Parts: sequence; C-alpha cells; structure tokens
Amino acid sequence: MSLEPATTLLFGVGLGPGDPDYMTVRARDIILSADRLVHFCKRGRRGNARITADAVVAPDAAREIELAFPVTIEVPVDDEAYSGPIAQFYDESAALLAAEMEAGRTVAVLCDGDPFFYGSFMHLWRRLSPRFPTEVVPGVTGMAGAWTRADAPITWGDDILTVLPGTLPEAELVRRLADTDAAIIMKLGRNLPKVRRALMATGLIARAIYVERATMAGQVVARLADKGDDEAPYFSMVLVPGEGRRL
Repeated sequence: MSLEPATTLLFGVGLGPGDPDYMTVRARDIILSADRLVHFCKRGRRGNARITADAVVAPDAAREIELAFPVTIEVPVDDEAYSGPIAQFYDESAALLAAEMEAGRTVAVLCDGDPFFYGSFMHLWRRLSPRFPTEVVPGVTGMAGAWTRADAPITWGDDILTVLPGTLPEAELVRRLADTDAAIIMKLGRNLPKVRRALMATGLIARAIYVERATMAGQVVARLADKGDDEAPYFSMVLVPGEGRRL
C-alpha cells in the first residue's frame, strides 16, 4: 500500500501500548514504506517503540535514526537542568529530521501509544509540521491497554474521567482526585509515594489499581494497596475506575 498523500514527508506513528497486535494497519504500512525510521530512547538502549516495531521490520542501519534523550528521570522535569538540555535536544533533533525531508526522504517517528497523548513526538511536530506535510497516525493509548488488561471498565454512565500526571504537587492531586469520578494517574516513577498518599487522603486507595507494562512482557496488575514497595518504572500507571450508573 502506498503512502497517501504522496507529498507527506513527516509521519508521527502511534504503535499502541506495546503489544504489536494492537498496531493499526496504517501504522504497519508506514513503517514498511518510510525511508527513515526514527525512535526516541535512553542512551545505550533501544526505544520501546522501536522494539514494538520489530514485529514488522527488522533493524536496518541504513533506515534508522536514534534520538537519545540527554536526560531522563535523573533530573526533575521542573528543573532548568532538565528543561534546558531537553529543549536543545528537540531543536537539534528537528534540524536532523528536517535535513532528511529537505532531501526528499519520508520520515516515520515511532511513538508509544498515541503521538498526541503526552508524546515526545509533539515537540517535533510543533517545530516541523508548519514546514513539512505531516500525518499523525493515532494509536491505542497506554491507558486503554492498561484498563483492558486490568479487566477494569474505567467509566460508567456519566462518570467524569480525569487524567493526572503524578508530577503534580500533592495538594493538587488531592484536589483533583476529590473532584472526579474516575482517574488515570501517569508519570509515576519517584512520585508513587505521593500518589499513594493522595489516594489515601481522598478515600480512593481501595479502588486504585497499579498496572505496569500493560500488554507487554513482564506485565503487572495489582491492587495498589497490596503493592508493598514504591518502585514504578516508566511504563506504569494507576487506574481508579468509576462507579457510576450501571444498567
């Protein structure tokens, strides 16, 4: 299947929550056809999105562009030591991909979940889409993979769902949790103890479900109240299912 429209040069390709079976047909077509495959990663490691794409394409040095973050979880996101290097990284990455597209090559940026949902691709999209024809391919979000694998319908009837980053101040987490029917809490990492306290303060700890690496090898699903440690890797989140009207 050819890439349409023919003038499109930049693709942000959502690959879903991790299991390649949840990849869309459109995503597979673009991965197979694009001149360059781009993925974000931690230095010295292959990115998870590129690992997901292994089900479709084998590693090919001639097609690969690796964008290794200069900093990750070792520096708080609100610290200038994080925001400064990261902004420069996105500027340099955008310039690298722009050179490829100026040469007429199509570029597919592989994205975990959906490209427009807390995705690193958005920072490239903001810099490049005004200059180059762009297509964003939606993907199954990580949270959809998580609540499905947890067998936990997340909203019923008129339930209001709130998606919260665990990086919020504790008081703000408490306020927002108290004002919603269902919640997804992402970006856990070192924030898990704070998230746990906020859920206890709002009386939601009994409903909270911890999910790690949903749909992937090593998946973990457990009641947060039963989790005996505060370890929370990158691909983890907490679900608080709603309890609205059930017919």
